[in-house]
Amino acid sequence: MGVYYLLMENFETWLEHGIKMGWCGPAICDTHDGTPMSETEMEEFEDGGDPCLHIIRLYEDTDQKKSIEEIHSPSVWRATNRGIDV
Repeated sequence: MGVYYLLMENFETWLEHGIKMGWCGPAICDTHDGTPMSETEMEEFEDGGDPCLHIIRLYEDTDQKKSIEEIHSPSVWRATNRGIDV
């Protein structure tokens, strides 16, 4: 069994690998924890700038995924523009 298969088999293992590699942070709640920003991004935002922060939404299940994609078109076209079927 390859490493890729093992990582994809378990979401927590996959996420932990990404965090340890420095590719992402942990799953947080944007509503309650706020959007994670660096000091530079925070200053730019507070000065009226528009820093682009790349966020990956985690779904609880496929029903939630479908309901979000129905009303949030970027959740669809950002994937399909990369050649990823949703």
